[in-house]
Amino acid sequence: MKSPAGAATLLLLSTVCLISLAVADDLQTLLSVKDAFQDSNTRVFDSWESNSNVCNFAGITCDSKGFVKEIELSKQNLSGAIPLTAICSLTQLEKLSLGFNQLGGRVTEDLNKCSSLKYLDIGNNLFSGSFPDISSIHGLVYLYANCSRFSGAFPWDSLRNMSGLQVLSVGDNPFDRTPFPAAILNLTRLSWLYLSNCSIQGEIPEEIGSLVELVDLEISQNFLTGEIPAGITKLKNLWQLELYLNNLTGELPVGLRNLTNLEFFDASTNYLTGNLSEVGFLNKLKSLQLFENQFSGEIPAELGEFRNLVNLSLYMNRLTGPLPEKLGSWAEFYFIDVSENFLTGPIPPDMCKGGKMTKLLMLQNNFTGEIPATYASCTTLIRLRVSKNRLSGRVPGGIWGLPEMEILDLAENDFEGPITSDISNAKSLAQLFVADNRFSGQVPADISKASSLVSLDLHNNVFSGVIPAEIGELKQLTTLHLEGNKLSGSIPDSLSSCRSINEINLAGNALSGEIPPSLGSLPTLNFLNLSRNELSGPIPAALSSLRLNLLDLSHNKLSGPIPASLLTEANNGSFGGNPALCSETLSGFHRCSPQTGMSGQLRLVLLCLMVASVGLLASLAGFCYLKKKAGGAGERSLRDHSWDLRSFHVLTFKEDEIIDAIKQDNLIGKGGSGQVYRVMAGNGKELAVKHIWHSDEYGGKKLGSGTPILARPRSSKCREFEAEVETLSSIRHVNVVKLYCSISSEDSSLLVYEYMPNGSLWDRLHNCKKLLLDWETRYEIALGAAKGLEYLHHGCDKPVIHRDVKSSNILLDEHLKPRIADFGLARILQPDSPRESTQMLAGTHGYMAPEYAYTNKVNEKSDVYSFGVVLMELVTGKRPIEPEFGENKDIVDWVCGKLKTKESVLSLVDSGIPQMYKENVIKVLKVAIVCTARLPTLRPTMRSVVQMLEEAHPSQLLSIVVTKDFEGKK
Repeated sequence: MKSPAGAATLLLLSTVCLISLAVADDLQTLLSVKDAFQDSNTRVFDSWESNSNVCNFAGITCDSKGFVKEIELSKQNLSGAIPLTAICSLTQLEKLSLGFNQLGGRVTEDLNKCSSLKYLDIGNNLFSGSFPDISSIHGLVYLYANCSRFSGAFPWDSLRNMSGLQVLSVGDNPFDRTPFPAAILNLTRLSWLYLSNCSIQGEIPEEIGSLVELVDLEISQNFLTGEIPAGITKLKNLWQLELYLNNLTGELPVGLRNLTNLEFFDASTNYLTGNLSEVGFLNKLKSLQLFENQFSGEIPAELGEFRNLVNLSLYMNRLTGPLPEKLGSWAEFYFIDVSENFLTGPIPPDMCKGGKMTKLLMLQNNFTGEIPATYASCTTLIRLRVSKNRLSGRVPGGIWGLPEMEILDLAENDFEGPITSDISNAKSLAQLFVADNRFSGQVPADISKASSLVSLDLHNNVFSGVIPAEIGELKQLTTLHLEGNKLSGSIPDSLSSCRSINEINLAGNALSGEIPPSLGSLPTLNFLNLSRNELSGPIPAALSSLRLNLLDLSHNKLSGPIPASLLTEANNGSFGGNPALCSETLSGFHRCSPQTGMSGQLRLVLLCLMVASVGLLASLAGFCYLKKKAGGAGERSLRDHSWDLRSFHVLTFKEDEIIDAIKQDNLIGKGGSGQVYRVMAGNGKELAVKHIWHSDEYGGKKLGSGTPILARPRSSKCREFEAEVETLSSIRHVNVVKLYCSISSEDSSLLVYEYMPNGSLWDRLHNCKKLLLDWETRYEIALGAAKGLEYLHHGCDKPVIHRDVKSSNILLDEHLKPRIADFGLARILQPDSPRESTQMLAGTHGYMAPEYAYTNKVNEKSDVYSFGVVLMELVTGKRPIEPEFGENKDIVDWVCGKLKTKESVLSLVDSGIPQMYKENVIKVLKVAIVCTARLPTLRPTMRSVVQMLEEAHPSQLLSIVVTKDFEGKK
């Protein structure tokens, strides 16, 4: 019989053995967890070895007995599914942290077996399926499952018994829509509640006031309606309150002033009304965001005394009165946007007193007085936008040269005086807008030292003198507006050095001399307006090589013939008011006479052309003779070239059939990159063939004396051809045009496509066939085109950026199904490099994303913007550029300007669309608005666009929800 001491010793040894066995089990469990994550690109498991103590494993914490208590593996680049069966066998596990990884798959009901957990973080991952029931983990204190792609119905009822829960973060997941979960209202110990962007609808319950421990309440980006309940005013511990992007109405609740600990308050983009008097008592505020509402009355004067306020955004409301004089003068004020209100009075002088201010946005109000001199030394300013006010006086010199400034917008005020030489210090300045003022003096030559300038708009001022030749040093310039001034002298030839320029407007000045032929070499110029000047001499033939959407040379003193290649329908009216111009075909102009109005130089040019023409005719005569001789022996047609065929699909036609069909009778279109022919193959199949010359329209052949006639460099055409072949040859998608083959010779190439009998979306929307497109057809075109772009961005081995998405590049087959076409500007992104850059501006005016004003970096989000414009075309029936939009405005500006009321939004819908579809159409318009956000980061991916469009199917009943973040616009 054992003594009591011996029995105790035996019990102790037995317990130690059991503990050792349990600890050994923990070791085997963790090694199996390591195996489950073996495909992860991480070094965190390097210390997880079978001969080591588990308590020494990286990310592992043990309790006093050596059992695993905590697993902390967040931000470790883990991938694969969570091995819950293994993890939940750790009987003493209290903390499981796997957030901010790349974990996927489904989170199964096995999670319930981790019943000892107090801390669970699986947020910011890539899971699929629904979130499991976790009712067995009733001791949970912290739950993070936000932003992890969970869907379906969240098991809100499984939270009812978690009386100790302090943090609940499940936002940013596409859950099924649900009313505000009643189970949450019983969790009275909650201090942090994050339910943003998780499909909660209906009203915020009054009972939310029972969660008195709340420090952070975030329920933004949902479908909440009704008024902000008075119960919120009981949450006196609140530090942050986020209600933005909902459909809340009514006034701020009386008693909001009780939230005296509030530092961050955001109720922007709702339908809130009334005044801001309650806000005047929240003197600990650091950030106040109430933009895009319907608030009225004055801004509380007390905001000028707030010692911590650094961010203030109240734009797009109906606020009146002045800004508090001391606003922002106490703390290191960072940001203010009070644009698009009815505010008056002066600009507060000390908002940059702390030396940290980056953005001062006050456009479209009724502010008066001068810009305070204090801002001339605000070297941190990135944007200063005060356009559309009643400001006056001279702009302090230092403002022109602030080193970090990217946008300086002073347009539509009453400023005067010069642009000072300080502009030479503005090394970051990308956009300078000073139009519609009374600025005077010369355009300073020092402006060339603002080397980052992309947009320069000085129109409708009193600038005089010459356009400085140094302007050609602005290599990134894309738009130049100097119209409506008193400029004189000649157009500087140096403009031809601005190789990225897209738009030149010099109308309404006193410019003289001849139009520089070098303008014809600008590869991306779309708009050229030189009207209402005193320009003389001939119209340079070199302008014919441009791809112009607008040309206006009217009301000058030009003479000589109008180049036939410029006589397009788009240019009607472009040459009026030039009595000395002549044309053989254009009505309203006298016939050209070789001896009339010709300068010696022009005669010489014409003589050279005549000699060249004689040589050409002689060559053609010889060619015809040889062709006729011996029944075609010695023929020199396209067929006699040496051709190389590359097929990308099984071909049911022959190479000779294509080559023989390239003739005038089959021509159906002509663009900047080549001519397009309709070809009927021998088997009855219709094809579209694009003929691309590698040099110019004449195949690069030498005429006359042997001097080559080149419309543009060979390399440009070759690049376009190679881009299109490289892009389309490997693509297999029902919504991308099919490229059957390429047939290439030394001089030119043929691209053979499937034929699209219904032309382009542009033709159907904006030409006589417009009414044939009902809304259901428009919707299917939108969805199909979106799927085509989604495939290019996400479905190819390497993402393909189209860079010229527009309605004329969306072709329609016999069933009006869409195909994305024309990949001459496309770029294929390399996986191991950042987004490619290009030295030439790509795209078409009206469709181009605004970031082209800052950078030439290629990005998928630029295609998303262009597609958003196409959606606006489908909804409104309008072209991207219409006179009714106003000067320098496009369809995006026009649409955004009408997002004030439900009635004005409905007025955007094409009148040809029946009333029964209008709510659905607004849903598509909302997608368009999101796609055309000014900041690329705010735009969705094309994958998200497809999902949003699928949710907007015409068969679904939809409610009108119109929201837009205009922050990027400013």
